[in-house]
Amino acid sequence: MDIKEQLNEVFKALQAKRALIHHITNYVTVNDCANVVLAIGASPIMADEISEVEEMVGICDALVLNIGTANERTITSMLKAGRAANTKGIPVVLDPVGVGATSFRHGSVAKLMKAISFSVIRGNMAEIKTIAGLEAKSAGVDSLEEESDGAKIALNLAQKLNCVIAITGKTDMVSDGKVCYALDNGAIALTQLTGTGCMSTSLIGSFMGASKNALGSAVAGILTISIAGEVAEKSRGLGTFHTSLIDAISQMDVKTIFDKCNVSLIKQ
Repeated sequence: MDIKEQLNEVFKALQAKRALIHHITNYVTVNDCANVVLAIGASPIMADEISEVEEMVGICDALVLNIGTANERTITSMLKAGRAANTKGIPVVLDPVGVGATSFRHGSVAKLMKAISFSVIRGNMAEIKTIAGLEAKSAGVDSLEEESDGAKIALNLAQKLNCVIAITGKTDMVSDGKVCYALDNGAIALTQLTGTGCMSTSLIGSFMGASKNALGSAVAGILTISIAGEVAEKSRGLGTFHTSLIDAISQMDVKTIFDKCNVSLIKQ
């Protein structure tokens, strides 16, 4: 199945099922993540209480874990929720925000990856290189890495971890370890607004909850926010852009994706 067929499949699945997406995510972007999930046609629930996460994930269709503002308590919640999701066959998506910035973040992601099987891991180049055990340059949660070797890194890490790896940047790379797609959509304003990476992860989780197609969901989620960013960038100022971004996501469909996407298969 080529990528356009997969995109058509995941959009149809999301239209047919209002997937419930459990998030244990960061408090800086939690409201935006909830809003983009609603805008694309899924339903969010943000719950990190240790005593309920196993029960909560059991009624949901996908789990999104985001370490942006993680602490010892929420990491424990993530471990419990992730294990429960794996047991029940519920897909789990990881956003390793700033994984290379501190030893706590690095160690926390190592614990999560040892205990949980992930369907998709999405991060910037520095985050993905850190997970791959490569030297990476970053400033806090922002990547300072060049992206020329993105396809190779995505393919190799996807093979190693047996999951889809999505590297977002100027050109996004998405691989399931067999193929790798380069996505050349987006807008500068997306880099100037807090949380657009987190939002893209939540969108991936939304498609995953409905379709269980990891590669198609990762491409669909990233293209949705990238193309929405292109539409919203016509507005004036970042405040208006923020609102327009949600508007554009709420109006996104597979026809718009096909009309505007710039996707290419990377030959290795």
